[in-house]
Amino acid sequence: MFKKNLFKTLAFSLVFSSAAQAITMDWTGGYRFEWTEVDRPSLATPGERKAYGLNYLYLSPQIIAADGVNIYSRFDILNSTEYPSSQLGSIWGSNSNTQAVTSENQGDAALRVSQLYLTVNQEYGALLVGRAPLEFGLGMTYSAGKGAFDHWYDTRDMVAYKIVVDDWFFMPMLGRKQSSGFGQGGSISSLALQLQYDNKDTQTTLGVLYETQSASASALDYSAGQQTAYGATGLGGNLKTTQTSFAFGRDFSSFGFKVEAGFRSGETGLVNGAQGINLNGYGIASEFYIPKNDGKWDWALKLGMATGDDSASTDFGGYAFNRNYDVAMLMFNHRLGQRDFFNTNTFKNTTYGVGDSADDEAISNAMYIAPSATYAWNDRLDLRNTVVYGQLMNVQNTVDSSKDLGLEWDIELVYKPSERVQWVNQVGLLFPGAAFKDGSSGLENAFTYGFASKAAISF
Repeated sequence: MFKKNLFKTLAFSLVFSSAAQAITMDWTGGYRFEWTEVDRPSLATPGERKAYGLNYLYLSPQIIAADGVNIYSRFDILNSTEYPSSQLGSIWGSNSNTQAVTSENQGDAALRVSQLYLTVNQEYGALLVGRAPLEFGLGMTYSAGKGAFDHWYDTRDMVAYKIVVDDWFFMPMLGRKQSSGFGQGGSISSLALQLQYDNKDTQTTLGVLYETQSASASALDYSAGQQTAYGATGLGGNLKTTQTSFAFGRDFSSFGFKVEAGFRSGETGLVNGAQGINLNGYGIASEFYIPKNDGKWDWALKLGMATGDDSASTDFGGYAFNRNYDVAMLMFNHRLGQRDFFNTNTFKNTTYGVGDSADDEAISNAMYIAPSATYAWNDRLDLRNTVVYGQLMNVQNTVDSSKDLGLEWDIELVYKPSERVQWVNQVGLLFPGAAFKDGSSGLENAFTYGFASKAAISF
């Protein structure tokens, strides 16, 4: 019996060793911890104060199966139960035990796989199959969540082929956002085409991404709160939408800029009575920057706008940026006030309010201007000041309503002891404008402030 088990063990070791020599596995990943406090997100009484920590780790192994054949994956550890389709992380102190008051530990957490895809590289192109990240331009609409403190990400189950010619590439993508089972009729399908030009010599990038999504009414799962935000009375048709995004950027030695514009149209599948509700919105984001080069200061300016819903129109005219695209610590990042001023309940979880939600707000129904200046204290320490001013594009209450969202001043101290480690401390001071009063509703718009301390390590 001993000899038989020994033979099995040796045989297994031999096979495993042969397989290990045939492939190579590279590991990357990241860890971060964040603490956030917002004093009065309601801008009223009660203030509904928020104070929470987030703990998160991800691992990204890459398997090199053969020359040009790679398998990429991403494992998310300590995930958010409140926002399951995110990379927010677990709330500090969350306990999965049924009797937390008498438990000896915090319980356990489920491991989640958010990416898994294969690439086959060829001389003039590459085949991609699986659940892969999707990113474009500034990340205004599509963001893969690669930033150290990004809480959200875009992925698609897709088959794509990237054709590369000099500085150009063209990539058609066929995917599915949802499939209810093995049969047909319960899926949300997407077809995307991306054309992009990248020239490293002139530091120029130019791109366009076109995506259509379609589904039958049986595949649509709008929540009751989302239907209300669209002004719908129910489902009555199929989904057929189009998203078109353009991006352009250029870097010079003393100046640089990037611009992205997005346009969304089509049928939502929702109806208001017998009238179908269509999408008709757009947004523009631009960034201008002057690097410090050999000096101590660098300067940046963010300008942008996103359309909002016009109550006089039968179409829904709102356009929302990706939630990873932030211009301020509080404004357009955390829920503020006592109304959905930015028309973002169309995608948010409406069961949460301003006092029990994470940073799940987005730029929508607004224009903004955000200049910033960063002083390099030394090689490891930067001090950044940002001033943000915003206005609503459309107001719902037209009686004595204002579009003024107010002014925010953000102060950031960024410490980087090494290239892969950073510690950021933020203070945000928000002076809300009259828009939060909602005209004749006479709501409060009191001053509020926030604080955040967060550290990230990549490896």
